[in-house]
Amino acid sequence: MAENRDDLSRRIASILTILNCLLLCLGDTGGPILLRLYFLHGGRRQWLSSFLETAGFPLLLIPLSVSYLHRRRSNPSTPFIHLNTRLLIASAIIGILTGLDDYLYAYGLDFLPVSTAIVLTATHLGFTAFFAFLIVRQRFTPFSINAIALLTVGAGVLALHANGDRPDGVSAAGYWKGFVLTIGAAALYGLVLPLVELAYAKAERVVSYTLVIEMQFVMGFFSTAFCTIGMIVNKDFQAIEGEAERYGLGERKYYLVLVWCAVFWQCFFVGAVGVIFCVNTLLAAVVVASLIPVIEVLGVVFLHEKFSGEKAVALILSLWGLASYSYGEYRQRKVIQITPNILNTLHLF
Repeated sequence: MAENRDDLSRRIASILTILNCLLLCLGDTGGPILLRLYFLHGGRRQWLSSFLETAGFPLLLIPLSVSYLHRRRSNPSTPFIHLNTRLLIASAIIGILTGLDDYLYAYGLDFLPVSTAIVLTATHLGFTAFFAFLIVRQRFTPFSINAIALLTVGAGVLALHANGDRPDGVSAAGYWKGFVLTIGAAALYGLVLPLVELAYAKAERVVSYTLVIEMQFVMGFFSTAFCTIGMIVNKDFQAIEGEAERYGLGERKYYLVLVWCAVFWQCFFVGAVGVIFCVNTLLAAVVVASLIPVIEVLGVVFLHEKFSGEKAVALILSLWGLASYSYGEYRQRKVIQITPNILNTLHLF
């Protein structure tokens, strides 16, 4: 009987891991492309674009409602939410940090090709390793140090050849602003991932997948609220109608870009926190980094971006860093025979 439960837990864990990896892949490729498409054809509202990255959080009410109805069938007195005060506060703080990260990333993407921005955001792997060491005590290894060095050199290669990569209409100062903002977004996201893992560890209760989605809902709410305040101050709401009329692809496609951008980014955030729940912070970072060449190709094919030799070198260095980091973690887990804790304490609802 116990073996059957263990087998069921492993199957559910595998399904959840695969599902969240797919959501993460879908959001991480579609989100940046659509966001850059918004800027490329006349969009200029940075707070609006950052708002889109988490505005799809109400979609989470669908799985949360299904979960609640399922629980009520077996226990009519089941609570509507699982969050306690500590997790609510933690989710709110992480949500505000995510809102700031969204703004930095969206603002940077206004000045950079997506194929450049995605290589720069790969540096979040190094920041994740650093903050994970400080916050959740994940140790540095020679492989992780090598990965950080390679990712840093890759970013440096792009910095040294900035003039050949600058989009039309973007000044040198604007390009460098985008460069710094994107690195800042990568650093902040590298902090957010370990904070999410720390929140799970300090939950003082069983962390179910439903609880993870509830936390993401709260994070999305506060992140969106943070960006909404920026939109109000910047008068973005009043500017949307006029911007839609002037949009290069037409007014109808303007609104389609905004809606689908919100949907794809929500897939990204749900997938990221789900992967952290099912496995750990590292896998989320590795999946995001492994999609770099996919986004590069999509940027060249759909946005007609240049793919220079320097960008190719930076891409190779980033992928080399990813391979080093992944192999190091594989060896470490093989030596100490870590089994993901979800297999031992998995609760879907």
